[in-house]
Amino acid sequence: MLEISNFKELAGYIGHTFSPSGWEEITQERIDRFAAVTGDNNWYHLDAERAARELPGGRTLAHGLLTLSLVPGLSSQIFRVTAHGRALNYGYEKLRFPEPVESGDRLRLHMEVTHAELDRGGLMIRRNFKMEIEGKTRPGLVAVALTLAY
Repeated sequence: MLEISNFKELAGYIGHTFSPSGWEEITQERIDRFAAVTGDNNWYHLDAERAARELPGGRTLAHGLLTLSLVPGLSSQIFRVTAHGRALNYGYEKLRFPEPVESGDRLRLHMEVTHAELDRGGLMIRRNFKMEIEGKTRPGLVAVALTLAY
């Protein structure tokens, strides 16, 4: 794991591919709790019996936004900021869910710093994230994240 004193130090790692996070299992309980919080109660997330009959993999599907919500926690396994200053999640330039994440899948996050430039009085850092699904060739998430560090 990389330890840096502030987000601006990530600018020194442009092009560097970091070691991935550890594996995280997506349980049906986690999917159910996410549905309860967001109100997204579609059957393909919650109805295991129907999913077994009607979905290609026979398992319920995690919400794409659940997969996205794991990025901050899993990225903290890749790098740690020791003297956190002010840094804001500025958003995403690209966000895709190429492969459905099914209940029982294990995920791990990959990160690459791709760009850093002065912007809006701070340093805008672009990172590519890819959420690997164990045993599958396509990722469950690809995203270009923007962080504005002051």
